[in-house]
Amino acid sequence: MEMCQLADVDATHALGRRLAQGLLEGGTPSCQLLLLQGQLGAGKTSLVQGLAEGLGIREPITSPTFALAHHYRGEVASRPTALVHLDLYRLEQSASAAELFAQEEEEAAALGAVLAVEWPERLGFVPEPCWRVELELAGEGRLARLHGPEISGNR
Repeated sequence: MEMCQLADVDATHALGRRLAQGLLEGGTPSCQLLLLQGQLGAGKTSLVQGLAEGLGIREPITSPTFALAHHYRGEVASRPTALVHLDLYRLEQSASAAELFAQEEEEAAALGAVLAVEWPERLGFVPEPCWRVELELAGEGRLARLHGPEISGNR
């Protein structure tokens, strides 16, 4: 586990870019899974914005709370990248959340995309293998706990 103090939104974006670098350096698996946990306002979507920057995605990243899922494409060093951003907050029944997760996981695998899931606790299970980031408010900033493979870059 790695712990990071995030002073502001720029630091949260930087952590997302570092995660993207780690995912890109990890080869080209059919799907990379990132579970994002934390209360409302903890910075989950901000982290995904940094992740998208690191994946070379140029369009604005917004919370998919109402749409439930957003799909994005980018490019890094002439290599195509993709991101599926899923938000399970509004799905109170774990069966509904699991059904949507399975659909988006399949789509992410077909695209070779990173699958970033906000509110994964709605699933009622922890999908494996995954990277998990727990975000919490800490004074003026945020505290991030990263669980999973080695994260590239400076601490």
